[in-house]
Amino acid sequence: MTVSKLIAAAALVAAILPAAAQQKLVPAQSEIAFTSKQMGVPVDGKFKKFDAQVAFDPKKPEAAKIGFTIDLASVSLGAAETEAEVVKPDWFNTKAFPQATFQSGAVKGLGGGKFEVAGKLAIKGATKDVVVPVQVTQAGPNTTANGSFTIKRLDFRIGDGDWKDTSMVANDVAVKFKLVLTGVAPL
Repeated sequence: MTVSKLIAAAALVAAILPAAAQQKLVPAQSEIAFTSKQMGVPVDGKFKKFDAQVAFDPKKPEAAKIGFTIDLASVSLGAAETEAEVVKPDWFNTKAFPQATFQSGAVKGLGGGKFEVAGKLAIKGATKDVVVPVQVTQAGPNTTANGSFTIKRLDFRIGDGDWKDTSMVANDVAVKFKLVLTGVAPL
């Protein structure tokens, strides 16, 4: 590689890296929520504290790096006694496992602002592969990523002991998110 090509490559990398580093989550406008079912009745919850590390260019999705960290003790279910229960060892066991994480492995553009994000979700010491469909929209300086997917709670040992009975608490948990980011390149 000639010196001029090396300088040009370095300039290109320098131009790309700051743009990616400026991508920030807007927590006040973002949400990570879930719906489980207890005795057939939907129970909605959300997490109040989470963060995202995003390096995403919609025109080059295959180069994206997307990561999340969720503070499991920040769970909100609308009932103090339920919130006190789900942080215990049979459920999230937040003393031993304070965070859930997601790390992308591959991002594929599907057209029309739709993407498929494959990665690893880790909760309570268990890690599973997940594929998440995401719809990206932009308005002004904000980029919004919406998506949903379903996990099996027992795959992550959520609801151990007597709570393994899926007739009481269903195994499927629907996870949905709305993440508002700044600094993302145009679609």
